[in-house]
Amino acid sequence: MITIKKYPNRRLYDTSQSQYVNLDYIKTLVIDHVDFEVVDSKSSEDLTKSILLQIISESESNEQQSLLTNSLLKQLIRFYGGDMQVFVRQYLEQSLASFMEQQDTVQSVMKNLVDASPLGMFGKLMEQNMDAWNKAQKKPDKKD
Repeated sequence: MITIKKYPNRRLYDTSQSQYVNLDYIKTLVIDHVDFEVVDSKSSEDLTKSILLQIISESESNEQQSLLTNSLLKQLIRFYGGDMQVFVRQYLEQSLASFMEQQDTVQSVMKNLVDASPLGMFGKLMEQNMDAWNKAQKKPDKKD
């Protein structure tokens, strides 16, 4: 686990590399699936979530990179503090995990497509997409 310290002057310091870093560096860690945490240099308070939100906020300001529409953001805000907040968090996590699995499957199939007959691979791709779609359609059980 990499520890990144955030100093009062808003600078970020990667203790594993002994160097100052920026948000692009942290974004690269996320993309590369590197485990890290961001902590306040004085209090050791975990600031990881606020840094990740800052990266998302900067990405969302670029309309070409935006994932979150105004409508989606409004809907998410409505869930804060409500009875369904925990359920929505779990549902979103599971949905994105399922979507990522599906994407990995599709990419794997597409990579193997060159080595196999087009017709056979098309059938396999359709079967895997249907399986992934069926999994994505299953809603997580509500917890009482």
